[in-house]
Amino acid sequence: MKFRVFFPLVASLLLAACGEPRLPKLSPEQICHTGAYRLTDGRVIDIAPAEGADLRWRLDDGQTGLLAGANNWASTRGWTGKADGKTVTFGGCADGRLTFAAGDGEPVDGRKLTFVSRDVTFKDGEVELFGRLVLPEGDGPVPIVVQVHGSERDAATVFNYEQRLLPAQGVGVFVYDKRGTGQSTGEYTQDFDILARDAAEAVKAARQAAGARAGRIGLEGGSQGGWVAPLAATLTPVDFVIVGYGLADSPLAENRDEALQDLEAAGFTDAATRAKALEVIAATETVVVSHFERGYAALDAVRRKYGKEKWFKAVKGEFTGELLKYPNFALRIVGPMREVGTPWNYDSVAVLERLNTPLLWVLAADDTSAPPAVTRERLLKLAAAGKPVTVMQFPATDHGILEYETTDKGERKSTRYAEGYFRSTVDFARDGKLTPPYGAGVILTPGYEAAVAAAQQATATLLTPSLMPGPETPIIDPSPQGPDAPPVPPARVRRAPPPVHPVLPPDVNPDPQVQQPDQAPTPSDPSQTDQG
Repeated sequence: MKFRVFFPLVASLLLAACGEPRLPKLSPEQICHTGAYRLTDGRVIDIAPAEGADLRWRLDDGQTGLLAGANNWASTRGWTGKADGKTVTFGGCADGRLTFAAGDGEPVDGRKLTFVSRDVTFKDGEVELFGRLVLPEGDGPVPIVVQVHGSERDAATVFNYEQRLLPAQGVGVFVYDKRGTGQSTGEYTQDFDILARDAAEAVKAARQAAGARAGRIGLEGGSQGGWVAPLAATLTPVDFVIVGYGLADSPLAENRDEALQDLEAAGFTDAATRAKALEVIAATETVVVSHFERGYAALDAVRRKYGKEKWFKAVKGEFTGELLKYPNFALRIVGPMREVGTPWNYDSVAVLERLNTPLLWVLAADDTSAPPAVTRERLLKLAAAGKPVTVMQFPATDHGILEYETTDKGERKSTRYAEGYFRSTVDFARDGKLTPPYGAGVILTPGYEAAVAAAQQATATLLTPSLMPGPETPIIDPSPQGPDAPPVPPARVRRAPPPVHPVLPPDVNPDPQVQQPDQAPTPSDPSQTDQG
């Protein structure tokens, strides 16, 4: 989930001194071709910007590949770098067409879909956040999913693919740039309380911007967003919460579980070694929790005690392995520079215990970034106690609900999203129900329907008429797309219907130093957006 508190020393110092880029430079081809396309066989394929000048395609069934602009948009499978025989041929920008060829099958044509799209700004205190509402075409109410970030620093309004993939299937999306990213102001943070407030304000902004078209509205958070979305749901009424590959445990526990998992993967499985590793992990945790002010004597002690043992370098986790690499003076200097407000001892169960909103939690059975065992047990206990919690698990998937293959060196390479994962999000957002099968996905909470139905009835009483938008609800006038557009006066409102146009990333200002958006949501980073 990327709580990396320590990067190589030189890189950390440069980032601290220069700041981090907020907006990427997109190529003309990326701007032109980005969009969701309806294929003639009924499937939906989304084209999104990837790292460099490349593109990534995603089908609604979870298949995905990287399109290399330098290779006539030939595709490689998932994030493996291996050719898969698939190609995408694009028409001109004004044409809005493509042809998808799967190698062994007949090429399929597709046309770019248009959606009702509105850019808005909203505030949490003094921080102004930039968001976008994307709805399917039409006049009637639709469910709306407010996307909650993972730990990524990418501009979600540029790189979040669900802002097109879900509306293509009848579900609206509200996506916004996390504070300190994209076109939002403020400083980047991993303070869950602050991020939950931002998400709650996003729900209000989405409801207002949608007006009479707002149907069910809820929150979806992946990875780190799995801590933020439920917390935000305690601050403002919503109809549902969806969490993907998140943890019902603390960030500190995540580091510990990952580190022990790394130890076992390296072949060190005996209880004595595990106990020693826990001693090392605890020493690094003390340093991190103290904001790099204390714990160095204990850290030196475990280095001296175990540093020459074979298992020592196998202990990695979210941050333990990084801290063990560097001398204390470097940690004291650089550690505070990388502080982003992470609440290391966050009590996620306490939040879930007071949440009565229908909740879908999707687990990756083989998740190496967010080991699911403790989370699964806690969620099932909450469900058994009557909480409206639905737990679904996809076997043989890693972080991001990504299927994978393992290389000769033991490294996992993501191949695709699990079949049925995207559809489960659409179904739960639409009416709070799941209608299996979802590929190999298994619902672990029998009888969940009754608890969800009761919670939906209770939630309906919270959404009073004063909170529900009507036909005359004022709508914030959207700023024109693009970073140079003048701000819109706060008092200016309108009731005119919004424009209809394809959802494209804004033509943002050049910035050569951009965090790569297209890595797979794994410990080495996959994107949603992890949005994690």
